Amino acid sequence: MNDFNEYVRECFSAVGEIVIKPMMGGYLVYFNGKLIGDIGANELFLKRTPTSDRLLADSELRYPYEGSKTLMHVFDRFEDAELIAELLEGMYAELPERKAKKAKRH
Repeated sequence: MNDFNEYVRECFSAVGEIVIKPMMGGYLVYFNGKLIGDIGANELFLKRTPTSDRLLADSELRYPYEGSKTLMHVFDRFEDAELIAELLEGMYAELPERKAKKAKRH
């Protein structure tokens, strides 16, 4: 885990539980159990939802990694605690529940 990931966790954890998991050379970012975005090359990419589209309307939209099919918001306003709280709470309500893992059959 690098300094940028710790910074993201620190800034966002005031709102809820943040888990950052390594995945394919980057990292997946979960908020209270829901996938909200990716970290790659020391940049945070947040999923597009009605809330993120509204609150981050002026942010750059980019693909988080080569081959990605999803345009995401590049987030860089880490000092804005009110924005982060409104953003994460709105995104959480709009994103689907995490799929339960199927039990392995013996």
